Amino acid sequence: MKNVRKVLVALAFSDYAQGTFEFAADFAHCSDAELIVTSVINERDVESVRTISAMGYEVDGEHYVKSIKAEREKILESITASSDLPRERIRTIYLVGNPLEELLKLIVEEGVDVVVMGPKGRTDLEQVLVGSVAEKIFRRSPATVISYRDETIAKRLRKRFRQARP
Repeated sequence: MKNVRKVLVALAFSDYAQGTFEFAADFAHCSDAELIVTSVINERDVESVRTISAMGYEVDGEHYVKSIKAEREKILESITASSDLPRERIRTIYLVGNPLEELLKLIVEEGVDVVVMGPKGRTDLEQVLVGSVAEKIFRRSPATVISYRDETIAKRLRKRFRQARP
């Protein structure tokens, strides 16, 4: 896969983050590509914190962003610790904004060749298999998008397919 130079993995730090990262790291390793790990802190969440702050509570948006970023950095450190991909080929980018818009901008600005997305974001609803951001990235991304499936989701999808057949 000589044409693949940059692989982007977007992590929402859900239960699927570890598997999604490992798949993307293996793909980058096999492609001899750089892996860009990104996480977008949703501006909507930051605005909610600012609204609460304006009501007189002792919280602020900047502290919220710093604490979320520190929490995600700690989780990411444990996720990347077991990776075979050399650390110098992994770059981490944290963004704040609308996840869809920020990811699409990053894909274009970085010249990403392949995007790896997990099956779900932060929600844990059983019936939701593809998050809305992942679905929109799939439709709008100029780069190839791979939707990672862990064994639990793959098993559930196989079961649904078998049940749907006459």
